[in-house]
Amino acid sequence: MTDQVVSIGNYKVGNGQPLLLIAGPCVMESERLVMSVAEHLAALRDQHDLQIVFKASFDKANRTSLNSYRGPGIDEGMRLLAKVSRETDLPTTTDIHAPEHAIPCAEVCSILQIPAFLARQTDLLVAAADAAVAKNICVNVKK
Repeated sequence: MTDQVVSIGNYKVGNGQPLLLIAGPCVMESERLVMSVAEHLAALRDQHDLQIVFKASFDKANRTSLNSYRGPGIDEGMRLLAKVSRETDLPTTTDIHAPEHAIPCAEVCSILQIPAFLARQTDLLVAAADAAVAKNICVNVKK
């Protein structure tokens, strides 16, 4: 296997490159929280010359209770992630849970993330790979 350097936004990732940190709130609880965390992460990036990708879920589909808040949904989630990118210049990522999430998320995000509990779902992985290739972004499988 060849060592390969991959671009994620303005960052270079791979052997010999600086560490890439993916950070953010677990779920998008509000625009205020999303932007506050994103602005803080952007400040850390600038102060310490870090490579940071903002991550938050638009739908936390793996909740233990049916009554738990899952997130704002894909449309509002993509609007918020686009705002994070536009206002902070941070690349973004989010978990996708269904093949139909791949294309709209690839329009906004620099990384499509597959949760560990879905890492063996062939249709989801193929949809994520196809969308990522079309937009020249990458897929992170949390396995």
